[in-house]
Amino acid sequence: MANTVIKVENVSKQYRLGTIGTGTISNDINRWWHTVRGKEDPYLKIGEANDRTAKGSSEYVWALKDINFEVQQGDVLGIIGRNGAGKSTLLKILSRTTAPTKGKIKLKGRIASLLEVGTGFHPDLSGRENVFLNGAILGMRKDEIKRKFDEIVDFAGVERYIDTPVKRYSSGMYVRLAFGVAAHLEPEILIVDEVLAVGDAEFQKKCLGKMKDVSVNGGRTVLFVSHNLQAIQNLCGSCIFLANGNLIEKNVTNKILTTYLKNTISGNYVASDAKRQQEVFVEEAILNNNNIFVDGGAIISMKIVSNKSQKASVDFRFISQLSVPVAFASVGALNYADQIELHKGINEVQFKIAVSNLAIGEYNISIDVTVPNIAYLDRCEECLCLEVLKTKEESRQLDLNWNYGFVQLPITQI
Repeated sequence: MANTVIKVENVSKQYRLGTIGTGTISNDINRWWHTVRGKEDPYLKIGEANDRTAKGSSEYVWALKDINFEVQQGDVLGIIGRNGAGKSTLLKILSRTTAPTKGKIKLKGRIASLLEVGTGFHPDLSGRENVFLNGAILGMRKDEIKRKFDEIVDFAGVERYIDTPVKRYSSGMYVRLAFGVAAHLEPEILIVDEVLAVGDAEFQKKCLGKMKDVSVNGGRTVLFVSHNLQAIQNLCGSCIFLANGNLIEKNVTNKILTTYLKNTISGNYVASDAKRQQEVFVEEAILNNNNIFVDGGAIISMKIVSNKSQKASVDFRFISQLSVPVAFASVGALNYADQIELHKGINEVQFKIAVSNLAIGEYNISIDVTVPNIAYLDRCEECLCLEVLKTKEESRQLDLNWNYGFVQLPITQI
């Protein structure tokens, strides 16, 4: 494996919904009989992809299906995907919390996992006792743990409560100490799930810095799952994108983020049934030109349904690929005289938004219909996707790799 510390080969994980085992003794015997004869488990030939949004016809689902990838020593690998894509299942298999149904994994070195708040902690033991317990589980000697103990407690910021049973800790204190143990007891592989979202902003920043330090300066490998795309971009050199248990792509982080976002947001918006119960709602929003030049404009056609005549403002928020708001356009929010007049029934309106100052790249658009300073009538979060292209005269394209920002300011030499 040379410098390869993690090798995943054709790993699959199958679950049977609602039941342990195959459900009947005859089916269990059938599975055993196939196994002793060296034949494939017959129940592995059935099953569906793990699409949580659709009702399937089979009781068997594949949480993961034929996953293959390698991770080199010192790499920081991000794992992204929607909820239910298989991210946590993959980390549990890598942590040896559960076994794969098919396939195999090869690991080199000690693994420290932080898959949920309080992983590996005993609630009745104190913080001090849990530090030594976790260290022992990781294969550390007592003198090694003692040498790192003060550093762990200082990092976690729980010195006052270190001799208190952890069952009395808040979730934030729990995860602070758990991450401190996992990161400081020098495992060769550090696996971190979305648990950092429990911590405050200062602690999250500290954790990201620590993960970067252990990979760059310590030469250790980090696997990081997060829905915070900004954190993924800042920390991870490469990513894998999972969807419905399948590995869609493994590549450098910026390319994976682009692929992921294109798979999550469509070009047009149509109201859901739940939205249609509101007094005012956006029935439909269409971006007439998804790909536009910076010297052009974004044209958005909308149908707004109202149950009475009233005035309202329509606001558009431009969101970067990393979920950062970067621009704002409004009809009526800043000047009441500009508000649109909504009549009872369906109102068809159209807007053109100049994008000449936006840096080239992809943006999501959120739409708000409001009575300014009084109420939100409807909010459509990141419901449209827009790509601002280079003009024919430009010779290069700014994108996530440049990391220059999202607004191009006019400039002249004087």
